[in-house]
Amino acid sequence: MNSHSPDAQEELLRALHEAHAAELSRFVARLTGDRGHAEDVTQETLFRAWQRPAVLERPEPAVRAWLFTVARNLVVDDWRSARRRHEIGTDQPPEQQQADATDRVLDSWLVSDALAMLSAEHREVLLHGYYRSLSVREISTLLGIPEGTVKSRMHYALRAMKLALQERGVTQ
Repeated sequence: MNSHSPDAQEELLRALHEAHAAELSRFVARLTGDRGHAEDVTQETLFRAWQRPAVLERPEPAVRAWLFTVARNLVVDDWRSARRRHEIGTDQPPEQQQADATDRVLDSWLVSDALAMLSAEHREVLLHGYYRSLSVREISTLLGIPEGTVKSRMHYALRAMKLALQERGVTQ
């Protein structure tokens, strides 16, 4: 089996991993304080060694020194990278982004403007029915008018609101 066959390469990578991965990973974890990142750096280091067969032909202490130097350099390069300088790690999730309230404010302004165009009687039943969530019976009792009158005023008030909002280009 030649050293460039896929089986030989796979065996070389496996042997490299078995011989050095655990100790290399602990070393990187001490440098970074992050086990997940340490595993990534360890895999990258072993992959780079596998890509350079000449390194692996050196005596064992030289291979080990090369691996630890490459791992350390990968950690240092990562810390120096722009990505690290602009990223802030945290265990706390970011605060929830709040939606822009502009549309809500404009809608509120348009509805208030349209309400101002209604008669006092129509505006009164709409405010009690929609903003205070009162029933027809409760509005009738509160205003001292028959329930049928409340329903009639509500109907005409909604029609007038729709017309006022159409004039402002809000509805069709």
